[in-house]
Amino acid sequence: MTGEIPRGRRWSARSTGANRRSSPLRAFLHTETGSARVLLAAAVVALVWVNLDESSYESLWSSTFSVQLGNWQVSHELRFWVNSGLMTFFFLVIGLEVRRDFDLGELRERRRLMLPLLAGIGGILAPIAIYLAFNAGKPTAMGWGVVMATDTALALGMLAVLGPRFSDRLRNFLLTVAVVDDLIVIAVLAIAYPEHPSPTALFVAVGIFALVLLIRAAGVRWGPGYLLLGVAAWLAVSESGVDPVVVGLVMGLLTYAYVPARTELRQAADRFRLFREQPSPQLASSVRAGLAAALSPNDRLQHIYHPWASYLIVPLFALANVGVVIDGELLARAVTSPVTLGVLFAYVVGKPAGIVIASMLVARLSRNRFRAPVGWAAIIGVGTVSGIGFTIALLIATHALHGPALDEAKVGILVATVGASLTTWLVFRLAARLAPARRARALLGAAEGIIDLMVPVDPDRDHVRGPREAPVTVVEYADFECPYCGQAEPAVRELLADFTSIRYVWRHLPLTDVHPNAQVAAEAAEAAGEQGAFWEMHDLLLANQGELRPADLLRYAERLDLDLDRFREDLADRRGAARIAEDVDSADLSGVSGTPSFFVNGRRHHGPYNIEALSAAVKTAFASARLRPAEGREPGYRREGGPERPDAEPGS
Repeated sequence: MTGEIPRGRRWSARSTGANRRSSPLRAFLHTETGSARVLLAAAVVALVWVNLDESSYESLWSSTFSVQLGNWQVSHELRFWVNSGLMTFFFLVIGLEVRRDFDLGELRERRRLMLPLLAGIGGILAPIAIYLAFNAGKPTAMGWGVVMATDTALALGMLAVLGPRFSDRLRNFLLTVAVVDDLIVIAVLAIAYPEHPSPTALFVAVGIFALVLLIRAAGVRWGPGYLLLGVAAWLAVSESGVDPVVVGLVMGLLTYAYVPARTELRQAADRFRLFREQPSPQLASSVRAGLAAALSPNDRLQHIYHPWASYLIVPLFALANVGVVIDGELLARAVTSPVTLGVLFAYVVGKPAGIVIASMLVARLSRNRFRAPVGWAAIIGVGTVSGIGFTIALLIATHALHGPALDEAKVGILVATVGASLTTWLVFRLAARLAPARRARALLGAAEGIIDLMVPVDPDRDHVRGPREAPVTVVEYADFECPYCGQAEPAVRELLADFTSIRYVWRHLPLTDVHPNAQVAAEAAEAAGEQGAFWEMHDLLLANQGELRPADLLRYAERLDLDLDRFREDLADRRGAARIAEDVDSADLSGVSGTPSFFVNGRRHHGPYNIEALSAAVKTAFASARLRPAEGREPGYRREGGPERPDAEPGS
């Protein structure tokens, strides 16, 4: 079942619609890195504004804003509404991303939580120790919480600019460590810095969260109901003296994430087909409900709130809090201030030291059972870039410190942001000077990645293009009538022309509910395969996606000089149907619901499937494969004795 592409033939076509496809993680990273510029611009505006006209700056943010209903009234300064009101949505997004990582990401294998959890804790304890060393015995020691957190948006933005090209693993590791920081920071914010605590209000808030759990367990999916309960919980927590941003985090953590099943997508398509036949308001409402039901609540809420949080709320927070009058007196105090020095050294030295030392200790004490998904240089880089505390550091500072100490802390936070960025740049520049093999090991490490492809590749069964023993395997689940598969085909061709030592595997996933001719086209390809012409028929079918009726299939068989009687008989008996059903079952096991879906060395490829994105994934796979030459096997390859266990532990 092996076919070859003529050598020297170049395929330069590019996918157009494919560029819009992206995974939730990639969308998250893209939004955060894009919003980093807006955040920095807002910080600069705040500094310029307060230094030009301090009175107007403070007058605006200290003005009172009230909400009144009858005799009931909530009244706070505008800065409070930004810091504890709007920032609730920012922490909602963080909670949603944590839940997604638990349900679908790296942390769905719970053992992988251990190292980033302990690394995050190390990255908290070491900065706190350094800060307290500068402020022990002073009233400013209460500001120890300022140095705990990492600004996820700015850290990811800096990593995109300063980090290596193939850094998806590195970004994922940073995201996990930063999320651990954020979770602990929220707990500290609630416990260590309450204002005028009210146990009664806190008890009411706990009761509301219990009600949320009950209606979620009952399967209620009415969004406005959860919104009303969230607002009630926010008001109760606000009255309790605890910062109500914790409500956003808790609500996010309670929101499920899952991949839509093909049955749900088929039901949504059926509803749309009914609407197409008889358009009416009732059926339109049914279509909207069906589409919404196919997506997880986590996906829907991230789509709604993440852009607002990244491009409006966080920059608005910076505008309201970064403002500090920088004059000679403040700078003179800051040079010797234990607050400024404690914040600076805690972030620039303590953060990387805590993360690196904790990671090394966990790996050594567990005998590499728990180790980072990246190499030592990447761990150091994650540690240094985690020294960018900015947004959440400012949030804690406004609760923990006041007056001159708050201004000195802001100076330390700003200088630490610059220092951590420069240190990160230095780490990755030094890593770039290493020899290619050492650089790959330093950045990627040798940890086993999660294998998403549940049914390994079998060269004796699967349709394979390229060398059978290639170090990198690209598997595509596809449908001959799917237009996006047709757009991806030139990229696949160019990929095989650019990389001679990869193998490409086609697996069938005919989406018959939207592509009525896909199943018979797949059976025609299998019938041609029985005569040794699978790939020739494959190419004709993708080149003529609008002509896949039985008469067209016979015409293609005749063009390929196949035995037409045998071809007709195989089609009539549907001899390829069982084989296609096996591919569909393997797609279901691997969580594939749409086409095209790609796997590179057993790992699901999320994001664009143009030549640039696929080439980057393949280069990363080559780099990872070179790090484990002694294992004598490649991911997704079937050896004698049965399939490789995709979920096996290293050394098992």
